[in-house]
Amino acid sequence: MKKFKNGFFYITTIGAFSVLMYWIILMGIKLEQGRQIKIAVSEKKKWDDFTDSLLHNLQHPLAILLAQIVTIIFAARFFGWVFKKIGQPTVIGEIIAGIVLGPSVIGTVFPEFSATLFPLQSLGNLQFLSQIGLILFMFVIGMELDLKVLQTKAKDAVVISHASIVFPFALGLWLAYFIYQSFAPVGIQFISFGLFMGIAMSITAFPVLARIVQERGIHKTKLGTIVITCAAADDITAWCILAAVIAIVKAGSIVSSFYTILLAVAYVLLMIKVVRPFLKRVGDLHASKESLSKSIVAIFFLTLIVSSYATEVIGIHALFGAFMAGAIMPENIKFRNLFIEKIEDVAVVLLLPLFFVFTGLRTRIGLLNDPYLWKVTGLIILVAVVGKFAGSALAAKYTGQTWKDSLTIGALMNTRGLMELVVLNIGYDLGVLTPEIFAMMVIMALVTTFMTGPALDLINWLFKSKQEEPVTEIKVISKFKILFSFGNPESGKVLLKLANSLTGRRKDSAALTAMHISPTNELHQFDIDEYEKELFEPVVAESVKVDQEITTLFKASADVDSEITTLANKGDYDLLLIELEESIYEGSFLGKLLGFTTRIINPEKLLNTVTGKENLFGNSTFDEGTKLILSKSTIPVGVFIDKNFEKTDHICIPFYDEKDAFLISYAQKFIENNGAQVVILDTEGHIKNNPHILEKIREAQQVLPNHILLITQTGVEKEFLKQQDLILISFESWKKMVESKSRWLQSIPSTLIVSTKEEEQ
Repeated sequence: MKKFKNGFFYITTIGAFSVLMYWIILMGIKLEQGRQIKIAVSEKKKWDDFTDSLLHNLQHPLAILLAQIVTIIFAARFFGWVFKKIGQPTVIGEIIAGIVLGPSVIGTVFPEFSATLFPLQSLGNLQFLSQIGLILFMFVIGMELDLKVLQTKAKDAVVISHASIVFPFALGLWLAYFIYQSFAPVGIQFISFGLFMGIAMSITAFPVLARIVQERGIHKTKLGTIVITCAAADDITAWCILAAVIAIVKAGSIVSSFYTILLAVAYVLLMIKVVRPFLKRVGDLHASKESLSKSIVAIFFLTLIVSSYATEVIGIHALFGAFMAGAIMPENIKFRNLFIEKIEDVAVVLLLPLFFVFTGLRTRIGLLNDPYLWKVTGLIILVAVVGKFAGSALAAKYTGQTWKDSLTIGALMNTRGLMELVVLNIGYDLGVLTPEIFAMMVIMALVTTFMTGPALDLINWLFKSKQEEPVTEIKVISKFKILFSFGNPESGKVLLKLANSLTGRRKDSAALTAMHISPTNELHQFDIDEYEKELFEPVVAESVKVDQEITTLFKASADVDSEITTLANKGDYDLLLIELEESIYEGSFLGKLLGFTTRIINPEKLLNTVTGKENLFGNSTFDEGTKLILSKSTIPVGVFIDKNFEKTDHICIPFYDEKDAFLISYAQKFIENNGAQVVILDTEGHIKNNPHILEKIREAQQVLPNHILLITQTGVEKEFLKQQDLILISFESWKKMVESKSRWLQSIPSTLIVSTKEEEQ
């Protein structure tokens, strides 16, 4: 009755007001008499008007900017993914994306397309947005610096850091002396050109370095602590020197820049002595998400904007002000996390790629059209590597580090990445660098960043010890070892309950390892230890509750799914447990066409779809991450679908194939360790006609009487499924259920899907 009343009201209301509006329009048309209204009568004219209007809309500055952003984000994600796959930082791929979209590639191969998408008059808007992105990014970089670490561990780090600046700076100045007459812009003094070449050689990319340290799992070691502290000290020192260099370049001489530097010193003192204590008090009072109101957020954003504005007006660039604003933010880790979460995704995912492309549009590699110019480029790269790598390594060795650690520090400090591009763009904007030198220096930034990974691998190989360190835990013979990998603490607790059901009564002959792999782009160097503690605390508490000892394993990686399988395979585990990831588009036409997942877009799936390897209209059983883990794992994998899982008192095992026989051994473990009641469903008569499987079931029944029941039937009722705590099924049988659209799927309880290499063969 209520539905009828609502429907009647809706139809009556819409109908009545539609009639009223139609009547008003008719009456309004009568008012047009005598007003010389022109009515187009030609159909061709109507079409021409439409196409002209559409063309005008396409050429509108806002439409062009939005088209540029869409193109840039897709290109940045794709090239970032490609370089991540070959073990390189995604930032290299994003820089390459900018160069490809610029005049060096697209502009040369498809000049008309380039002129349409990136017309000259639109570049101002792109530059403006990219600068906003850089300001937000530098703010985050400032917040990622842990000043307490600098205060407590800076003794050796400052020596190494400053040596890693002064060596390349001197070499850069020396190089400038030889190339000044040939490559310096007309009207630029040697001191300006030389200082910028020096600072460009001295920069280290703290964000990229921190990600590499996390991915290689050395952030908790003494070496990791030293190199992170060195990079942080390098960042602060280099930005202070850059501010002074900018002041000198703008003033024209060191004497003239004195007033600018004096103002900059006063600004820094004001920020540290006045603004920082005020922000600390505000942060301490509003450290939780609930108390961080929009008014409080506005205070910190105003601090960022006013600080950037002040340094721009003083003459030392807005980016220094953004960096300084981030560095003086309250040191409360929870507060910094909350604030970083609010701005990092917008800055890094949306706005920062615009900066890479804007840099690419400025980089004209085609200008290097002479062997001599490439020789100069090679010399620039050589000077950069020798200055930074050798300077850092020798200083580290002098402070007492081993040769291996010294060379590792040198290789990491030689990473330039995004920070180098920031410096180069500032120099280009100030007119200190010509287009040729700018292109050469961008190539140098790419090469020095790209070589970091291979250099570290080479150093590890050269100093490889005879006894390699174990990846996870020492192999214990005869123990049943389970590794469960979780994304959040709640799923970790659920997987622990499941693992405990397989091992609970045989604790001495079992070993459980809880593992979490974090994407490197979601971690911040200053709070890794706190993040790890908070992540594992609920899982460890649950292990105490169920009286099951566990080992914890935490790592950061740029490729989470590959890292899971690598660690699982190397650890000699008997079973890997993972929880099924959910994709927002999985199973939909859009998801199958574009490869969308919770990771935004999967280029690998898109490529498979285009090449025909991926069935566009086929059924999807798992998300892409789970498929990758299953394909690369050499040990059995259990994919768990959680439907409010609590216990394993009643378990159902549907048999669709003779190969499902391996599930009986898992059933025995559930019975032995948890006293489970197991029902084996012979859905297609494979068991009754297979003496080998029948014998295995009889043997299990003799050892575990009254716990295993064999039933031969094709289907089950909903009531039966409701009584089950867990469905234990093979991967191949699960695929058959999904492909046949089995009515079980609507009422299925928590499910453990087990895949083994033997099953696939």
